[in-house]
This record gives sequence, C-alpha cells and structure tokens, in this order.
Amino acid sequence: MSHLGFWKLAAERPDDTALVDAKGRAQTAGALLARVNRLSHGLRARGVRRGDSVAVVLKNEAAVVELFMATAQIGVYYTPINVNLAAPEIAYILGDSEARLVVASPAVAGVVAAAADEAGLTAAQRFATGDVPGFAPFEALLLGQPDGAPADRVAGAPMSYTSGTTGKPKGVRRPIADVAPEVTATMQAMFLGLFGITPRDGVHLVVSPLYHTAVLNFCTNHLHNGHAVVLMDKWTPEGMLELVAKHKVTATHMVPTQFRRLLALPAEERARHDVSSFRHAIHSAAPCPVDVKQAMLDWWGSSIWEYYAASEGGGTVASPDDWRAHPGTVGKAWPISRIEVRKDDGSVCAPREVGTVYMSMGAHRFEYHKDQEKTASSWSGDFFTVGDAGYLDEEGFLYLVDRKSDMIISGGVNIYPAEIEAALLAHPKVLDAAVFGVPNDDWGEEIKAVVEPAPGAEPGAALAGELTAFLAERIARFKVPKSIDFTSEMPRDPNGKLYKRKLRDPYWAGRSRAI
Repeated sequence: MSHLGFWKLAAERPDDTALVDAKGRAQTAGALLARVNRLSHGLRARGVRRGDSVAVVLKNEAAVVELFMATAQIGVYYTPINVNLAAPEIAYILGDSEARLVVASPAVAGVVAAAADEAGLTAAQRFATGDVPGFAPFEALLLGQPDGAPADRVAGAPMSYTSGTTGKPKGVRRPIADVAPEVTATMQAMFLGLFGITPRDGVHLVVSPLYHTAVLNFCTNHLHNGHAVVLMDKWTPEGMLELVAKHKVTATHMVPTQFRRLLALPAEERARHDVSSFRHAIHSAAPCPVDVKQAMLDWWGSSIWEYYAASEGGGTVASPDDWRAHPGTVGKAWPISRIEVRKDDGSVCAPREVGTVYMSMGAHRFEYHKDQEKTASSWSGDFFTVGDAGYLDEEGFLYLVDRKSDMIISGGVNIYPAEIEAALLAHPKVLDAAVFGVPNDDWGEEIKAVVEPAPGAEPGAALAGELTAFLAERIARFKVPKSIDFTSEMPRDPNGKLYKRKLRDPYWAGRSRAI
C-alpha cells in the first residue's frame, strides 16, 4: 500500500500551498514541513519523550497544525484544551495529562499562567505564540534546530478530553503504537474516503475551534491527504461564505447550529456568494432537524454529508442520497464498525426500539486516562457506548434520539428533548432552543423550554403562547413544555455544543435527578 501523510506529501510537492492562517498568511508545504521538523527536534531538546503529553491552549492559528504534526512523528500525545476554560479547569487537565509543557495563545496566557502555577509547571515549561511576560516565545522551540526529519520517528496520538459538560473531563487515551507515522497518517487520510474524498486535490476550511476532536481530526486528515487547509478563528456565516468563494473551498466540517445561522441570512446575502466549489460539507456533533438539513440540501446540493462518532470512536455515515431515502438518519455503520442498540439489561433491541447505542471498531481500544471505573462501564465486550439513545431501522440505519443523560422522565414516561427542540426550531421566530426536565413533586419532572428568539421576534407571554400552540399541532400533548422561558443568547461553546446543565442546574439546586 502506498503511504500518504503530511510529511511524505509535503516533501514530494513542497511548493503547494498547505496552510492559510486566519489572517490570510499562506505557508507552502515545504516551509510548513521544515517548521514541523524543527519543532520535533525542539520538543526533544526540552526533554519531551515518547509517551509524554504536550498540552496546547491555542486559538485557531498555525501553531496548532505545527505542533500536531511535530508530536505525531515523535510518539508524543497532543493534548488540546478548550480556550474558554477557567484556570482551575485547565490546571486539572495539565495535571491529569502530566503535560511536559504547555503552549498558549496570548489572549488566554493570563489564565494559562494561573493554571500552570496550580499544576506545578515551571516557567521553562510555558510557551506562548506571542510576546507574553512569564512565557518563552513559541519560536524558541524552533530556534537553531535542523530542518531535517528527526531520528527514530514513531507515530504519536491526540489525547482529547471529553467536554466536561456533565462533570470532570476525562482524557481519551489510546496506546502509542510502534509504527511509522505514515502508517497512522495513511489510515487517518483514508477515513475521508468514507465520504468520497480523494487525495491530493482539495481545500478544507476549518470553521470551528481546533480544540474539538472532530474539527482537529478533519483538519489534520485533510493535510495527510495532501489538501490545503484554510483556518477561521472566529466563525461568522458571512465570513465563511466569503472564504469559500475566495479559496474555492471543496470541503468543511460543520455543526447544525452553523447551518441554522447560515439559513437565517437574508436570501439576497446567500445568493451573492458562490458555493459551487463545495463537494463535501460534513456535519455531526448534534442531531440536525430534518427541516434544517433539507434546506441545506436545497441550497448546497448533494455536498451535505453526515456522520455519527465521538472522541472515543465511531461510527456511521450518511450520504446525501442515504439521508434523502431515510430522513433523519445519521447513517449506517462504517465498514470497520458495527452498531448495536441495547436495552438496559444488555439484550439487543428490535428494529425501531429505542435503547442505548453501542459501537465496535474491531481491535480499536481506548481508555479514560486514570479512570478505570469509567472505562470499564463504557465497554461491553468489543462494544463501547458514550450514552447516546437511538434506534436502528430495518435496513440498519441509525437514528439518534438524545443523550440518555438528557432524557426526561415525567410520570414514568421517557421523553427525549431533541424531538421537542427540533419541533421548536421549525418555527420562524425561534433561532435556538433547549428543552430539559425541571422538578415536579407529582410527576418527578416536567418539561421546560428555553428559547432564543429570532431577530425581530419579541420574547414574552404572547410568543410563548404562540409556540405552545405550534407545538401542540406537531407533537403529542404530553411532550409540549409546561413553560417556556427566553434568553438573549444560548450557552453554547464556539463549536455549537450546548451546555444544557447551565440552564438546567439552577432548577435542581439542592435536589438530585434520577438520571
């Protein structure tokens, strides 16, 4: 098998554009490869060894790509950290991952300094991509180092931490395999083949933060495929459309929240941007309402692909044709994967029976770093689960219902918020919505909705009544929220992930949920 991988392809085609940063500055593949090699040498010179962790708290900048590729050829764990975390949260990850050093963006250096103090990282272990007191410059890691490949190359691995929306995050850790970096890189590049993406011809646009597992994977997998990568640091719908037209973008990775923001643009604004270069607009991370998906297919044509996976592994894929034939599905199992839906007793559910989704990827294994109990509870034989609820149809297509932990139990009836949220999002006066359970002494829980009104819509009792009537025509009466509150902005991270606990927890103060 002919190997792919950034290092190999960059050496073969050094004059190709490999990376365009968020400020529009381009690097050729040869220039990027030279910096990656110098960085690999520089990390080793600072005492970083095989199996160690390098932590990064970086915005979407070139250093993310450089560090990922540098660690990936010297057997080191690359540990990305959310730039929005507080100092104690960052300190926890620095300590838990046993990071040998940390690299930060100037904008978050103050928080990272406090975290590094708490985690016991010395000044010599702190680097920043700008001039920041108390941090060595990132360029110091490259200074005086050779451009050639390091000796004893071996594949590294990312160690991402779960989002922490329901408690302490856990590092998803896989063994460092004793293989050449190109072996792992080729497998990562071939993953894109599930979506019909081929090597050496394409431009991938990064529209979400690179500290998220999927965003990082798609970015680096495209580089391993010989594609150029264009970075956005702060996503806006208008800015994305401008970059698509400017760089003739062929692929991107998105979330449904971004779809909704794009569709909220005036029709004339959407029409003036050329998106005909798109071949693959791939989405995941949350269930996508059927109406939203259909509207994107109508606009961007058959470039809209969907998949289901997690930091732990995956998964399924749905082509545009699959989805049109099975609206709402997240697809069928990858060729290397198997999907089962199980009841609480471990038996397999019948078609269309809701249960917990389990996945298997052959010999693929992972563990939650320093948490054997959580690791053991996630695995059942060769299958693992991340706690999502769903069902398979008669043809093996998977449909997600919700996170099991978000399920509402009211009067003994299981209610899945995602279905209600999708119905709310179909109303033109709703820009965003969240549904969850709040305490009810008689029923255990009752349904609460929080809505972010669309521009021009007036929050209040009149709109709440309008939405309640709208829902009553579309879902069963017992699923209609008992009350609707309004917010000016939903608590989502920059990748669109909803921190539902921030909405729900105040209602449960001093009480415990059954789930």
